[in-house]
Amino acid sequence: MSTTLRAAFWMSGSIASFSTMAVLGRELGAELDTFEIMMYRSLFGVIIVVSLAGLTGTWREINTRNMPVQLIRNMAHFTGQNLWFYAVTVIPLAQVFALEFTSPIWVIVLSPLLLGERLTRARALAAVMGFIGILVVARPDMAGINAGVITAASSAIFFALTIMFTKRLTRTQGITCILFYLTTMQLVFGIVAAGYDGYIALPSAGALPFVMAIGAAGLMAHYCMTNALSIAPATVVVPIDFIRLPAIAVVGMLLYGEPLDIWVIFGALIIFTGNYLNILAETRQKN
Repeated sequence: MSTTLRAAFWMSGSIASFSTMAVLGRELGAELDTFEIMMYRSLFGVIIVVSLAGLTGTWREINTRNMPVQLIRNMAHFTGQNLWFYAVTVIPLAQVFALEFTSPIWVIVLSPLLLGERLTRARALAAVMGFIGILVVARPDMAGINAGVITAASSAIFFALTIMFTKRLTRTQGITCILFYLTTMQLVFGIVAAGYDGYIALPSAGALPFVMAIGAAGLMAHYCMTNALSIAPATVVVPIDFIRLPAIAVVGMLLYGEPLDIWVIFGALIIFTGNYLNILAETRQKN
């Protein structure tokens, strides 16, 4: 299996995990604010990472090298994730993902500058076709800009930075180390942000399983994405993530009655076509 196809396999796990997080975040939004959701998510993430590192012996990978990069990466992700969790509670899921997916445009533009990766025609074509597909699916109405739209669009910028610095870390750090600092740093950020008003809400018995699941899904999403980024360039990995949009549009329709029409199918076909052409070109180049 080529590196591009292996990266696509890992990204399928990331897509499923991020979609699960969106649904769980919406369900928890009525009981917990975004800072509390992030705090509890990170708490369960720390427990999972430390437990698995102890069982597998990978705790030896954890070190203090590249701490400035770890800090910047996790501050960017914490900010983007909080903006994203707020957005999924106030606007349709497909619209959130559509606006979030402007981040690959930033990645493809910035990767040559920050990561030294080449911007090939196939990668640029995949990004452009993916973005066109997103616009076809979501057909955003710029006249209806609100807080949800603004926060979703802003999260894309921070997610792009997260991807940039994650790719840089994979050059020198193991996945256990990256996930350890992801969860521990964001737990500290979450405690400070959630407790700034002197009160942190405890999840109810009914919400606790959702909180635990969102922690596991968040960790799995980053584990899969980090694996993908460790074996393939960011400009290959990120366009694959476009598939999340038609997937979440279907989820929104089934669970929340959000409208789904022929344009979603048409947009999804454009997205899949762009990804297929990109994977095909990368595979041929390797061979």
